[in-house]
Amino acid sequence: MVNQADLVIICGSVGVAFGVFIACLIYFGIKWHKKRARLSRSANEPSLATLPIRTNGSGTSIDFSASLTSSIATSRSPNPQKGLHSTWWNHQNKDGFSSTSGIVKYSYKEIQKATQNFTNTLGQGSFGTVYKAIIPTGEVVAVKMLAPNSKQGEKEFQTEVLLLGRLHHRNLVNLLGYCIDKGQLMLVYQFMSNGSLENLLYDEERELSWDERLQIAADISHGIEYLHEGAVPPVIHRDLKSANILIDHSMRAMVSDFGLSKEEMFDGRNSGLKGTYSYMDPAYISSSKLTMKSDIYSFGIIIFELITAIHPHQNLMEYINLAAMDYDGVDGILDKQLVGKSDLEEVRQLAKIAHKCLHKSPKKRPSIGEVVQGILRIKQKRLMKEDTMSFTSGNFSRTASQIEDQHVELSRITTMNHREMR
Repeated sequence: MVNQADLVIICGSVGVAFGVFIACLIYFGIKWHKKRARLSRSANEPSLATLPIRTNGSGTSIDFSASLTSSIATSRSPNPQKGLHSTWWNHQNKDGFSSTSGIVKYSYKEIQKATQNFTNTLGQGSFGTVYKAIIPTGEVVAVKMLAPNSKQGEKEFQTEVLLLGRLHHRNLVNLLGYCIDKGQLMLVYQFMSNGSLENLLYDEERELSWDERLQIAADISHGIEYLHEGAVPPVIHRDLKSANILIDHSMRAMVSDFGLSKEEMFDGRNSGLKGTYSYMDPAYISSSKLTMKSDIYSFGIIIFELITAIHPHQNLMEYINLAAMDYDGVDGILDKQLVGKSDLEEVRQLAKIAHKCLHKSPKKRPSIGEVVQGILRIKQKRLMKEDTMSFTSGNFSRTASQIEDQHVELSRITTMNHREMR
């Protein structure tokens, strides 16, 4: 009996141990499976991807990475304001984000003092009010304050900080700092003394020369080229318009307002139509599919604005279509300020590029690289023409000088002959 009891105890103990072992295997197996599934989702989820930026020429970009995990976490938060201040802001580790991006974090009091208690207003936009400010370094800046209760503005705020913290190019407006304090969201930009292209074009008291317009078109194309071909992954601006092109004191243009921008890796996700209707690609409107060619279409509209000074809200596309059927072509809708003050051949060449950008089929529109090359060819032809004229003018001057010298020499010889005859 004793032997049987011992045997039962031994068998029971072995069974319990085996059961615990099996349970442990199942537990760790489930835990491993969940971890692997989570890693797999992370690898396939664009919002969790690391977004590197490569250097693309001198002074164009900073080579480091940033994660957009936080922006998704915030957008899922039931309370957007709380989500922004806690989830996203804490994820950036406050000063850590500023140090890696080079963007300065300001307090509310610092901004309040810099803007003279928010009294120096520059303008009003969809995002909120823009103020002129002087920061402690003495630099003049523009401060954009998010309008109260703007849920869409919070998302745009995040996008601006995350993108412009990584994207740096001479034709993109530089984000200098930001403020998340006392329930306020503010962005600090470099100050652009000549305001927006829209204001310059439609201000009757200002006159934009053809040279300035051609240079502005070139500057915008370089900014878009960096977004499309210099950033990794490429960035689609999504809201290119003359109001979002800012002009500095040297009349050089910079692309601004990246609140609606998206990385190309988001392509295919239907997040609803975003942008400004009169600049919006018809193919994007019909399909809701966002591509880089949508930016190309918007740029085509801006080029025609530069040529005609007709706002898209004033049926610019109708004027363009009518001009295409008219004998005079684009000459017939040329801005009156440019009549007799511009090179018509250059105007026609730039209009030809714009027409290609507005092609109904996105696939047949040029890439931004091709647009840049087209504009550069116009400028190169001008330089060659100027060099030729300069050369011709120089030859004429030298010839005239030689003739004058010959006359002087002939006069001297004649005088000497008269003296000898005497």
